[in-house]
Amino acid sequence: MKIESIEFVCSSPSLKFCPKEELPEFAFIGRSNVGKSSLINMLAAHKGLAKVSGTPGKTRLLNHFKVESTFAKGITANSERQAGRIQNPLFWFLVDLPGYGFAKLSKTAKAKFEGLIQSYLQNRENLALTFLLIDSRLEPQKIDIEFMNWLGDNEVGFVILFTKTDKLSKTQLSTNLAAYQKALSAHWVELPAILPTSAETRLGRDEVLSTIEEALLEIENTR
Repeated sequence: MKIESIEFVCSSPSLKFCPKEELPEFAFIGRSNVGKSSLINMLAAHKGLAKVSGTPGKTRLLNHFKVESTFAKGITANSERQAGRIQNPLFWFLVDLPGYGFAKLSKTAKAKFEGLIQSYLQNRENLALTFLLIDSRLEPQKIDIEFMNWLGDNEVGFVILFTKTDKLSKTQLSTNLAAYQKALSAHWVELPAILPTSAETRLGRDEVLSTIEEALLEIENTR
């Protein structure tokens, strides 16, 4: 997939303020210090798209970015395109969600943001897929495992993105990935996909965009 253009549309404090345009949405979420803004900027090839801050937890709203993209060459049959069943380019929303696990927030504020996140993930009808960002340098964290289990229990489709992999050796990365798979296997029969990424080296960019492309194709083919 190639991103042709991307632009910020709006920041919403609740679902009712989200864009009314019914486009597929791909949401990105993670703990407040996981490097989400840097990863989004890397995927979009736009350094200043999502605001990167030295203070974790600056994202407090649902941020929508409208994306125009084209399929990779040869991804769909010519006959499908000629029949008009596959449109190229496609438009979709990249959604930057607030982080979870704010250590410095009051219980009231924390509950507010958790409610906003849960409301979006459970009730946004055009949510196509969620990307859950996990810091690859850490051992499995209880809060992350609980959130993954909540996503599974609520039938929210998601892919795990291991961030900051450039900070680890291949052996360390493999060990940490295996630890997460082991931790998840206690609750999951079929484990979610895990993609290693790095905002610094651009590792995983093609794989994430290909995952979005496949989901868009599936949506288009069922229309």
